[in-house]
Amino acid sequence: MHVPLILTDFLDRAVKLYGEKMAVVDDENVCTYKELNARVNQLSYGLKTLTIKKNDKVAYLMPNTLEMLEGFYGVFQLGAIMTPLNTRLKPSDYVFILNHSESKVLFVDEELYHLIQPIRDQLTTVNEIIVTAAKDKHDRCLDYDEWLRQFPKTSFPRIKLEETDIASLLYTSGTTGDPKGVMLTHRSNYLHALSTMHHLRISDRDTLLHILPMFHVNGWGSPFHYTANGATQVMLRKVSADLIFEKIQKQKVTIAHMAPTVLNSLIEYYNQHKPKVEQAMRVVIAGSAPPPAFVAKVEDHLGWEFIHVYGMTETSPLITTSQIRSQHLHLPKEEKHRMKSKTGYSFIGSDVKVVDSKGKEVATNGKEIGEIVTRTNGVMEGYWKNPEATAQAIRGGWFHTGDLAVVDENNTIEIVDRKKDIIISGGENISSIEVEGVLYEHPAVLEAAVVAVPHEKWGETPHAVIVLKEDMLLTEDEIIAFAREKLAHFKAPKSVRFTDSLPKTASGKIQKVEIRKAFRENTLSK
Repeated sequence: MHVPLILTDFLDRAVKLYGEKMAVVDDENVCTYKELNARVNQLSYGLKTLTIKKNDKVAYLMPNTLEMLEGFYGVFQLGAIMTPLNTRLKPSDYVFILNHSESKVLFVDEELYHLIQPIRDQLTTVNEIIVTAAKDKHDRCLDYDEWLRQFPKTSFPRIKLEETDIASLLYTSGTTGDPKGVMLTHRSNYLHALSTMHHLRISDRDTLLHILPMFHVNGWGSPFHYTANGATQVMLRKVSADLIFEKIQKQKVTIAHMAPTVLNSLIEYYNQHKPKVEQAMRVVIAGSAPPPAFVAKVEDHLGWEFIHVYGMTETSPLITTSQIRSQHLHLPKEEKHRMKSKTGYSFIGSDVKVVDSKGKEVATNGKEIGEIVTRTNGVMEGYWKNPEATAQAIRGGWFHTGDLAVVDENNTIEIVDRKKDIIISGGENISSIEVEGVLYEHPAVLEAAVVAVPHEKWGETPHAVIVLKEDMLLTEDEIIAFAREKLAHFKAPKSVRFTDSLPKTASGKIQKVEIRKAFRENTLSK
């Protein structure tokens, strides 16, 4: 008999096998899996009184909290669609996303309500706003705790769902034009979770620290992977190195997902304060490929296992990992670090390849560049109300990522750049990632980003934007000379700008589009 793959299965399993185990630690708010399930039932009953039904969108604007986690399962029990919102957008962005998604209920954290208050009258479909962690009364809003207490904790009569039903609507960053809503089904999230559990070795002995925001797709998947396995989930409202180490120590955290920039801040904090972490830790890094020296710092200095993964919102998200395979265990440590810094090889259940402009797979020589394409159960159903963009992204049954890569003799993929981030100087292709990897080797460099800037003779040349470590001094000439020692001269930056900080997404990824824009407008802070 076929059993549909529905995401509510994961919480059911946790309640059955780990009911009395600590499920969530959210500062003073703690609960077992049975208690979490009771709150989820209350939420479902409450949403039903607000006439939420199958396929209705329920939006969440909040940091990583207990209320955010219980939203996933409470929304699903009605067959409704979870629509998490990026917490770092402008009010006008929320107007577009909430209206475009046709969201009917919006849950918003007290500390973020100021982003909604000025635009609430522009929301055409939102019938109710519910404020969590409310400190004050807000006009025409419900207080989450008061509202939730009205409803029973008993089992909620779930609506019948098919695994092909949409579970989530996730809006990607709008670097060009408006954000696009990615539709993911219960089946795609479920099968992705099963594959991820295997590759990340998730078990009931794990304690996860939610560093990546849950609205971010790599954070979004975590409530599924870890709930299914009865792991303890520790919430983090704001990302700061001292708070992260405090929670790692106090809660005995064993695994965390984060962007490279966040991990970099942890390395810096460790170098200054040497906090003791007694338990084994593994960190899952998604984003641009880190240089091998970065991997070495994590594994040799922090003593944590480094796991590099790759994917995107449209693929649920993860499709590759770079963990060392058994046939490579004999290699020297330095070579293992280099392999771990690559994009890696495909997850089970993901067909991933690198193809040229004609769709032919590139040679496995580490030199021929092509685009990463994939077909997997995790690929989105499409972009909500945007068939043109869907047709552009999914062609011939393959999702086109827009990431350019090479494949080495071990069938390991290595991203060389995004299509839009490749620098073409005098007819030569320059990988901004390669140049950044060299800059990170300089002991004074904390963060670095390399973008193309116009050049009269060469068309465009590499421009580096650098954040220095505290109390470090470095000149433009010194960093250019350093890069020229390690790179072909045409690849080295021709100009450098020092700044106090780099623009980042809410998940910690550096926003090169904002750097290019600031360069054009000459507004990047010195």
